[in-house]
Amino acid sequence: MMERDRRLQEVISDLQIETQAIRAGSERSPAREHSEPLYATSSFVFADAASMADAFINENGQSIYGRVDNPTVDVFCRRLATLEGGEACEAAASGMGAILATMMAHCQAGDRVVMSCGVFGATLTLLKKFFVKYGVTLDLVRPTDLDAWAAALSTPAKLAYCETPSNPMMEVVDIAGVSQLCRSNNTIFVVDNCLMTSVLQRPLQFGADLVIHSATKYLDGQGRVLGGAVVGSHELIAPITQFIRSGGVTMSAFNAWIFLKGLETLDVRMQAHCARAMELATWLEEHPAVARVHYAGLPSHPQADLITKQMRAGGGVLSLELKQPDQEMAWKFLNGTCLMSLTANLGDVKTTVCHPATTTHGRLDRADRHLMGIGENLIRISVGLESVEDIKMDCERGFQALSHSEVDHPPVTR
Repeated sequence: MMERDRRLQEVISDLQIETQAIRAGSERSPAREHSEPLYATSSFVFADAASMADAFINENGQSIYGRVDNPTVDVFCRRLATLEGGEACEAAASGMGAILATMMAHCQAGDRVVMSCGVFGATLTLLKKFFVKYGVTLDLVRPTDLDAWAAALSTPAKLAYCETPSNPMMEVVDIAGVSQLCRSNNTIFVVDNCLMTSVLQRPLQFGADLVIHSATKYLDGQGRVLGGAVVGSHELIAPITQFIRSGGVTMSAFNAWIFLKGLETLDVRMQAHCARAMELATWLEEHPAVARVHYAGLPSHPQADLITKQMRAGGGVLSLELKQPDQEMAWKFLNGTCLMSLTANLGDVKTTVCHPATTTHGRLDRADRHLMGIGENLIRISVGLESVEDIKMDCERGFQALSHSEVDHPPVTR
């Protein structure tokens, strides 16, 4: 490592998060490149048999095989760990891969998991349809009910899990409150920070033990590649690393390189996403076709005080409930738009829109969706970086597709 690079890494933890997102974790090769290199190789060579054996048997830090490690992936892990304020990070092939690895590393038959009901549909499916088959029990709690968390955690649990804010209802978990309960009961507390990223929320600062990311979303920011990551202490990350390396749930070097480039603009993108989402949410709150808007940045949010304490802003995702309470009207809205992309991904520079009850949470039974508050009239919008006036106009196209006799449509002013 060059001397000036070594000095930079010594002070990197003292720098602002937008600087860390650009500079943390880098190790220049002997070629002295400026941009982080992409190591597109499946394996690594050795000078002799003895050094090869030492790398494999003693794990001396040398790269050996792409499923085990890769220098490009290592830079991504170091950078994300710095952003979250964690000791270590392990990367996975997807966000769900990171969740799977965390559960497999820390749960076994007979263990109990306490989970917020306000999680991504696939997360709930993973626990309810697969882990329960192997003797792991699951109890769901309302994300906003700290008393319910306390009651659930009064019985021994290996792991507590939440996504905050929740997707798509934007309900917020009191991270510090649940962390205190988990510490008192020797429970590992895992927080999915996908919607906020470390720019807007740092769960480890509030007592969480592990932080999970779907890097596919905002860390990339342009909907190009899949990836996931887990950040925490060396002790808790070590078994996750072992599972990922043994199970092959590995992030590719190319994807890690894309995420590194995404992290460089994460702060400015999140600021822009938040500003546009706030303006759109405020406009939607006043629209006569809308019954309710769920957005963490609105002053009307029932948890506004908690949001101010643990989040820098409301993020880029919101959901709205149409006054017409059925799927047909929700689909009419979606089909009436043309700018917003009909896709279930989020965190993209392109605004996306979906109907959660038939997409992201469509494979859950009706009772689970009801528990989450996901109705047939709910629409989720991940606000991109287009002109917010153009996004409003596209929403208006969706509203115009509804019955004209039931809704008066105010003009959109530029």
